[in-house]
Amino acid sequence: MNPPGENQHCERGLTWIKPSFLWMMYRCGWATKAGQETVLAIEITRDGFEWALRHACLSSYVRGLHSDRSTWQRQLKRAPTRVQWDPERDLHLRPLTYRSLQLGLSGEAVRRYADEWTVAISDVTPLAREIHDLVRRSELDAAAGLLPQEHPYPAGDEPLAALHP
Repeated sequence: MNPPGENQHCERGLTWIKPSFLWMMYRCGWATKAGQETVLAIEITRDGFEWALRHACLSSYVRGLHSDRSTWQRQLKRAPTRVQWDPERDLHLRPLTYRSLQLGLSGEAVRRYADEWTVAISDVTPLAREIHDLVRRSELDAAAGLLPQEHPYPAGDEPLAALHP
């Protein structure tokens, strides 16, 4: 889901926002993986999401994008947010040819996320289970019809300029 409506989980000391519903289903196994049986949609402000993008660093070094590995490592240590691009998923959770943004928050970004950006929290576990049940029964059109509406994020070049590998 695109802002508003982020899904998130904690991993390696970071709080991760997963704006893609199907990527989140891949991550949590349709809410069946141990410790991931509940999936929440967290709605945050657009201003907050864009602050996170403006203060982000890519989670991995990219030759040609970063001047050198040590500069990237310094940027990564200072950045309160990090971006990684993972393959988007289809209804069977197979990777697609395009990627979805994953946004990791730490330090100041986590505080802002919890105290300033969060607008609403909703439990989408029943929806995840309903869609998964339809996929298992090969009712893919019905499953696709229940997916949250997602659109490419309409950010200008500025917030994402340094975040494309």
